Amino acid sequence: MMKNCSDIEPFMAGLLKRNPGESEFHNAVQEVASDVIPFINENEQYQGECLLERLTEPDRIISFRVSWKDDLGNVRANRAWRVQFSNAIGPYKGGMRFHETVSQSVLKFLGFEQIFKNSLTGLPMGGGKGGSNFNPKGKSDDEVMRFCQSLMTELHRYIGPDTDIPAGDIGVGAREIGYLFGQYRRLSNTFTGAMTGKGLAFGGSIGRKEATGYGAVYFMREMLKTKDETIEGKTAVVSGSGNVALYCIEKIIQLGGKPLTASDSGGFIHDPEGIDKEKLEWLKDLKEVRRGRISEYAEEFGCEFHEGTPWGIKADLAFPCATQNELNESDAKTLINNGLLALAEGANMPCEPEAQHLLRNSVLYAPGKASNAGGVAVSGLEQSQNSLRISWSLIEVDERLQTIMAGIHEKCSRYGKLDDGKIDYVKGANIGGFVKVGDALRQCGVV
Repeated sequence: MMKNCSDIEPFMAGLLKRNPGESEFHNAVQEVASDVIPFINENEQYQGECLLERLTEPDRIISFRVSWKDDLGNVRANRAWRVQFSNAIGPYKGGMRFHETVSQSVLKFLGFEQIFKNSLTGLPMGGGKGGSNFNPKGKSDDEVMRFCQSLMTELHRYIGPDTDIPAGDIGVGAREIGYLFGQYRRLSNTFTGAMTGKGLAFGGSIGRKEATGYGAVYFMREMLKTKDETIEGKTAVVSGSGNVALYCIEKIIQLGGKPLTASDSGGFIHDPEGIDKEKLEWLKDLKEVRRGRISEYAEEFGCEFHEGTPWGIKADLAFPCATQNELNESDAKTLINNGLLALAEGANMPCEPEAQHLLRNSVLYAPGKASNAGGVAVSGLEQSQNSLRISWSLIEVDERLQTIMAGIHEKCSRYGKLDDGKIDYVKGANIGGFVKVGDALRQCGVV
C-alpha cells in the first residue's frame, strides 16, 4: 500500500519495489522526485494528497499482440503497448515509437515525462506514450502498412479525440501515421483528430514536422538571452538526423549559427565548414526521401565520418536530438572542458543521470521536458485546428510555437531560480510541470 512520503529515499524504495527491472522509468522518476518532493514539503496545499505517488502509477497500461504477414507470406508477431499515464489536465497525448528496444519500462519513462512536458506547454493535454518492438527499417511499404493496420485494429478501442491522441516518434513518421490513421478512420467510421502528425492532405498541421527541432532552438535562444548572448555566430554540435535534428540544424542556420555535426546509428559526420542551407537540403533528401546513411554526406562533401557520437567535437552549443541515454558522464566532461556554453535536449532524456548532474551544475542546461516540448505543442495546435476545421499558416503556427516555448522558459525560470540568481532549468521544469497537474488532481478530488 502506498503512503505519503516526505523523503525521497523511502519514496524511491517503494517505487522500485512496485516496478522491478524498469531502470529507464526509475531514472525518470528519480529526477522529478528529487525536485518535487522538497517542493511538496514546503507547500502545505500539496501535502496529504499522495500526489506524486498517484502520478507515478499509470491510469492504465494496454499490452497486446500484433500479428501480421511479411512479403513472403510468413506470419510475424510483435508486442505493442499504450501507456495512458495521466489525464488530469486533458486527454492522454504522446507519441507511438516503433523500435526493437521498445519495452514497457521505456514507454513508462516516456509517458511519465510526457505528463510534465505537456503541462509546461499550457495546453490541455495529459500524458501518455505507446509503441511496439517492431522495427520498420528494411521493411517494405506493404509490410509496414499491414503491421500498422493490425496494430490499429486493437488500439482503436482505446483512443479518440477526447480520450487519447497518439502521434509519431522514433520509427513512426509520415508513412506510419498515414497507415495508422487510415485504419482508425476505417474502423471508427469517423474523421476526427484522433492522431496528430498527419499529412497536410488529411488534417495535419503546417509546421508539425519542424516543431520539435525548432522548439529546441527557440528554448536555447531564451536561455542565451539570460546571459545577453545570441545563437548568431555560435558553433553547434547536433546528434541525430531525423526530423528533430534536421530542423534543429535548419533553425540554427536561420538564426546565424554554425552546425558542425549530424549522426545516425552508424556514426557521425563532422563538417568544420558548417552545414549550410544547401548541404542541409541534400541531407534532408538523403534521410527523408532516400533513407540513406549519414556516411554518404561525408563522401558527398569531403568531410570526416566517425563511428560513435559527436560529443568530442568542440562547440559553443550542444543539441542531443537522437535518443535516450546517448550522452554519458565522460561525454559531458569533454563538452564542458571544450568550453560548452549551453545544451538543450532535443530528444527525450538523452543525457544519462551522471551527465545531467555535471551539465546542470556547469552550463546552461535545458532538460527535454522543457526544450523538446515544441513537437507536442504543435500537436496540440493540430488538435485545435482539427476541432475548428481550419488550417493556420506556417507563420501563425510558428508564432504560436515561439510564444509557447517562451512561456515554458518563463515557468522554468520562475520555479528554478536559485538564491544566487542562476536558473536551474531541471528544477524549474519539474516543479513548473507538477504545479498545474497537482492543482488539477487536488481540485478534482480522489480519482
